[in-house]
Amino acid sequence: MRFALIGQPNCGKSTLFNQVAGYRAETGNFAGTTVTFTETKVRVLGDVVELVDLPGTYTLLATNPAERVVLDYMVEKPVDAIINVVDATHLVQGLTLTLELMELGRPIVLVINMMDEAKRQGLKVDGKALSELLGIPVMPMVATRGQGIREAFSQTWHIAHQNKIPAAPVYRDEIEQAILTLKSEIDKTDYPVSRRAIGIKLLEGDPTLTDQVGKKVPAIQTLVQTQWDRLCHQSSVQAVWLIASERQRLARELNEKVTTQTETHLTLRDRLDDYLLHPFWGYIFLIAIMALFFYGVYGFGTWVETPLLDFFNNLDASILTAMHSSGLLAQVVSGAIQGISGGLAIVLPYLVPFLVGLGFLEDIGYLTRIAFLMDSLMHRIGLHGKAIVPFILGYGCNVPAIMSTRIMEDKRDRFLSAALSTMVPCAARLAVIFGLVAFYVGPWAALGIYLYNLFIIALTGRIITHFLPEDSPGLILEMPVYRVPTLKTVTAKAWFRIREFIFEAWPVLIIGSILLAIMNFYSVTDYINTIFEPFNWLLGLPKQVGTPLVFGIFRKELSMIMLAQAFGTTNYAAMMTAKQMVVFTVFVVFYIPCFATMISIRNELGGKSMWAITGLTVLVATLAALLVRVVLIIV
Repeated sequence: MRFALIGQPNCGKSTLFNQVAGYRAETGNFAGTTVTFTETKVRVLGDVVELVDLPGTYTLLATNPAERVVLDYMVEKPVDAIINVVDATHLVQGLTLTLELMELGRPIVLVINMMDEAKRQGLKVDGKALSELLGIPVMPMVATRGQGIREAFSQTWHIAHQNKIPAAPVYRDEIEQAILTLKSEIDKTDYPVSRRAIGIKLLEGDPTLTDQVGKKVPAIQTLVQTQWDRLCHQSSVQAVWLIASERQRLARELNEKVTTQTETHLTLRDRLDDYLLHPFWGYIFLIAIMALFFYGVYGFGTWVETPLLDFFNNLDASILTAMHSSGLLAQVVSGAIQGISGGLAIVLPYLVPFLVGLGFLEDIGYLTRIAFLMDSLMHRIGLHGKAIVPFILGYGCNVPAIMSTRIMEDKRDRFLSAALSTMVPCAARLAVIFGLVAFYVGPWAALGIYLYNLFIIALTGRIITHFLPEDSPGLILEMPVYRVPTLKTVTAKAWFRIREFIFEAWPVLIIGSILLAIMNFYSVTDYINTIFEPFNWLLGLPKQVGTPLVFGIFRKELSMIMLAQAFGTTNYAAMMTAKQMVVFTVFVVFYIPCFATMISIRNELGGKSMWAITGLTVLVATLAALLVRVVLIIV
């Protein structure tokens, strides 16, 4: 048995999924697209049910990759029931999608989420009346608190077993006539969804579905064109807009019948955006919030890093003394210890509070505000609209940032977004910024690198857009309401990302440390460092940094962990000056994307774009680091 979670963005659908999945889930995607859906297995009334969280979508028109994935999944995959999640505070918008889903001919349960927020805004939704009007179960829910989840899944299990198909919404006579005409032609075709739904999608002009049906019913394209012409002649509106307006009309009528508005009183939460999105004060608050955030990460990381480093340094020295040897085996053991200590004492102390804080800002609703503020700023320097989305994702990981460039309609915009988002300091680079600069130079120097990073990205974008001039679309954002995140959701989300480092990156750090120990033992690193010597001279860096930079291509954390291995000590201050640490870190922040990011670029944009972006990042990293070195020498 399989249930599909479908809803519009910011409706709380993924929160519901994570509540029942416990972040034990797998991602998948259709061939030809990198927009993913997430799957897990849950137990409902004794049965094991496959639950799929499909991308957030406003409609099934398939005008973008997310809509395409949802429609393709529903058309091609057997789904026993749909759990449609809507936001109680935006019921009209949610019900337009509900009406579209009811056309598919699948059992469906309507979940009205965020009932607590609706109550706060003075909204009362009569779920029983809405259920009677739609003919489907309607369940109230507060997903963040786990309220109503068990009841919703139990109800979904019952209607799936009963195969209770809802009646499709009825539209204007001329639309119904066109639907019936197409339906009669495709009644003998084999699709998991209703033939009525296929007919509607044909009227809406879905090119992919039209080609698929055309292979089974050769005359269908001519018939669809005839119906388009007839509807356009009768209403002077294209069929796709005529159907959309009908759904919106029905949704408004439903909302008026089941929703009442009581008296509300504005609270501080309602007035927050007057300050946080202000043309001037919004940026002041942004800088203050991010400074507080980074200072908190630095404070926690410093508090944990110092004793852990002392412990592992003593352990390393004790083991080497006990082995009475400076041979290969002793160096391998020492390398393994340094790899373990690098992850536990240098990376995790900063990564954990960073991801927890990032999850908090995301759940409270502030990340979307940051995207809005940055969009307004970037418009003035040549960057536009949807390009902001990959930048925000990039602070977690550059790979999903590259994948998200699929939302760009234009190839030029996808290239520009991918090129610039690879320069955003991801969580892996965080370890270098905080473990090296913040710890040894100071937290304000680390914050300065983040601000400098934004400046370089903006400048690079401006230069590229000068050579590739073109107007890009603006950004339309739906601002989620401010919510108080629960400890469970924030920590679970952080653990989901930390787990990736522990099980994927940390073993690479340990293996890399061992490999570098072997290379040091056989003096292989001397040859690599010699190759990089002109570059190190240019930036004023120690000759030992060449090999760590090579390792950093695989994982950015390796560039610092291997640096300790190359120096033979984790006391970087004894081997590098504060200026050298800053220059080295600036270079690492910008230079060659990690291997996984390069593969993502190749998959999205092709091999030529991958190498072009790689070369661009090396050039930008060198010039940015050189500029910092010159400024530091002058001051």
